[in-house]
Amino acid sequence: MTNGWIDIKNTDMMLIMGGNPAENHPCGFKWAIEAKLHRNAKTIVVDPRLTRTAANADLYLQIRAGSDIAFLGGLIRYAIENNRIAHDYLVNYTNAAFIIKEGFKLAEDGLYSGFDPEKKTYDKASWNYEEGGDLTGKPVAAAGDPTPPKKAPAAGATPPPPPVLPSKTAYDLSMQHPRCVFQLMKKQYERYTPEMIERITGIPKDQFLKAADLFTSIRKDGDMKKVATIIYAVGWTQHSFGTQIIRTAAMLQLLMGNVGRAGGGVNALRGHSNIQGATDMAGVFDILPGYLKMPNPTDTDLAAYFKRTTPTVAKPDPWDSFNYLSNTPKFGVSFLKAMYGPASTKENDWAFNYLPKIDRNYSWVNIWNDMYEGKVKGLFAFGMNGVMIGPDSNKNIDALKKADWLVVCEIYPDETSEFWRAPGISTDEMKKINTTVYRLPGAGFAEKDGTFVNSARWLQWKNVALPPPGQARLDQEILATIFLKVRELYQKDGGKFPDPILNAAFPYTNPYSPSLAEVAKEINGKALVDLTDPKTNVTIKAGQQLPGFAWLKDDGTTLSGNWLYCGSWTEAGALIQRRGTEDPSGLGIYPNWAWSWPMNRRVLYNRASCDVNGQPWDAPRRQVWWDEGKQSWVGNDVPDFKADSAPKDHMGPFIMNPEGVGRLFVPLGAMADGPFPEFYEPIESPIANPLHPNQSNNPVVKRYKTDLDKYGTVDQGFNVICTTYRLTEHYHYWTKNNPMNVQLVPEPFVEVPFELAGRMGLSGGEKVRVTSARGQYIAKAMVTRRIRPMQIDGKEMFQIGIPIHWGFRGIAEDEGKTDRTLTNQLSPTVIDPNAFTPEFKGFLVKIEKA
Repeated sequence: MTNGWIDIKNTDMMLIMGGNPAENHPCGFKWAIEAKLHRNAKTIVVDPRLTRTAANADLYLQIRAGSDIAFLGGLIRYAIENNRIAHDYLVNYTNAAFIIKEGFKLAEDGLYSGFDPEKKTYDKASWNYEEGGDLTGKPVAAAGDPTPPKKAPAAGATPPPPPVLPSKTAYDLSMQHPRCVFQLMKKQYERYTPEMIERITGIPKDQFLKAADLFTSIRKDGDMKKVATIIYAVGWTQHSFGTQIIRTAAMLQLLMGNVGRAGGGVNALRGHSNIQGATDMAGVFDILPGYLKMPNPTDTDLAAYFKRTTPTVAKPDPWDSFNYLSNTPKFGVSFLKAMYGPASTKENDWAFNYLPKIDRNYSWVNIWNDMYEGKVKGLFAFGMNGVMIGPDSNKNIDALKKADWLVVCEIYPDETSEFWRAPGISTDEMKKINTTVYRLPGAGFAEKDGTFVNSARWLQWKNVALPPPGQARLDQEILATIFLKVRELYQKDGGKFPDPILNAAFPYTNPYSPSLAEVAKEINGKALVDLTDPKTNVTIKAGQQLPGFAWLKDDGTTLSGNWLYCGSWTEAGALIQRRGTEDPSGLGIYPNWAWSWPMNRRVLYNRASCDVNGQPWDAPRRQVWWDEGKQSWVGNDVPDFKADSAPKDHMGPFIMNPEGVGRLFVPLGAMADGPFPEFYEPIESPIANPLHPNQSNNPVVKRYKTDLDKYGTVDQGFNVICTTYRLTEHYHYWTKNNPMNVQLVPEPFVEVPFELAGRMGLSGGEKVRVTSARGQYIAKAMVTRRIRPMQIDGKEMFQIGIPIHWGFRGIAEDEGKTDRTLTNQLSPTVIDPNAFTPEFKGFLVKIEKA
């Protein structure tokens, strides 16, 4: 979230898509209701189903699953055409005025400039800013041809250096230059007419226009006081273009001046209580803690790594940019000191070469694909039920059959730890499965302390409620024991490269069961020598906790496991344990409740809540402002900005970008599939893409090619769109082990439109079989009017919905009530090319009576 849960109460307008907070985040949804009750905020809900969230909306639109970019692109077009944009915000706080290099081509035929059809990748050199100065009002030369992809260098030749952003970008403050970002964006979305939106999404033209008028009404007549928020969840992320859906929403919010403001922002609702924390701490393969980039084989030393990963300023010459990630060397060296302690020295490049250097994609679906192909021999599964998660659960089961070993740490037996008992596996086949399974009894959330990091980026400490039962152990005890035993083996037997294991810092009082308080303090970081701030003359003694990441150094004198969390556990104590309920501003900031990264800021980029002169767009909801007397930024929230940068310096509010401004156009390699989002059909689609039928799907999406990777078409009889979702009464794949939850919703079901059921002769409660190209799912039909037939590109189509919760492991109360099939036996092995998230939310099936 750019903002936070409580901040939703400050909004005037909510667009909720790709999420169902009333049912999946019921505690957080109360803040949306607060906004409706106390600010008369309007709510637009766009969803394939009439959910409980939609039932609370001022306007509900049913959309075809997977067509969100078309809808949002239509809103962008409408806002521009009707001048419902934040003009001053757009010029000064985004790259709308930046000019793009000649030769860049938009994706009017489905492909941007630089596409290589053989490699299915883009040469992104043309996705860059033009170098130069102020071109406002100056004549424009005729456009040249689009830039073709560059040929690969000859074998043995040195590849050219990758393109970089120019330090001084050309710009046109009138935003009239045909190659400025604003004009290119306008042209990009001029094709997204209401008529086209209707063809793609199934939303009737008049309903779309009603939604567009309502959402953009906050900018009617140039008004800048009102603000809108966009709220989403995994209904956006779980597509083969999920990252670009979110990008489109961010562009819309930048266009309308809603980012950085109380009641605004782009707000992701996390599906678990600690998903945010897992990502912050590098729970994915391609980042280090604090979102530092992973090394790759080209990073021959630390200097090469920092050169590749540290951005340099790219902006109009008269403007200023904080470019805060220029501090990457300070964050990186401090992380290496936390990882390797005394073994991390200047002489050995701070032990940089101890870090792994990734040479391929190790994302979720690729791990299972590699296991199926025999490349991955073993798996540790801690709190991750990979068989249920899928996609294509049958493929994951078959992959586990080929593994040498599997270690599962859980509180219940689950489908992964008992994969060999999946329905359809005979007793004889079980005898041929040679995978050794180790089941470790872990601890539930109430049986351990530590922090949860919620969607609002709050680090909140929780205490132990009761000890783990029986032989169950704390997670950190299990992990530490495995690590220390492996280290003993390296000490005894040696190995190919033992140094990272032997030299890893493990400075805990009880190394076999580290205190999570000690770990949290280590993550925050400390001084390794006496440090003095030359501006304030404040000194931090060696061994003391650091008060914030501004103290981090690249000379080995500081240690921090995650720079973003630096400031969370200081010499003042554990700020993550605070429970202060004072809220002086009335905005729901609660500055003394827990701690929010970075540096307890509750709204990111909050400099953008003020105009260019440093005064709030809306004084009653003022967050930060420039104090001329103090020559400093002050406020109710912690300014997310350089404190002494006066408005006359024209420093951009988006301090994490080298440009200092929000990116409507994403230059160079930040996105794999285009600098602007373009609508592509899901990999399994009932129609050809009306925008460009010859390029229906995302051109850089990888299709897997094992014998189990099959993709369905309408011609094969897969003519119904399927999406998956969660219920309020169940929590993913765990609560089917709890009698109370099972009593609330005792058995699985398939949500079937009333009209489709009528044609099938189907009544509620009868069993149906849902089949995809990969597998089948059997459950009772819940015949409903919450999903209506839709007209998609002139054809009548149906959508169905399936909850994800049931599998072949459960409790006695389940017995006989489920066919023990898994929802993700249906879903395809396709991933987003940027975040590598599977496409769970829109694929093709057929449905029949079972």
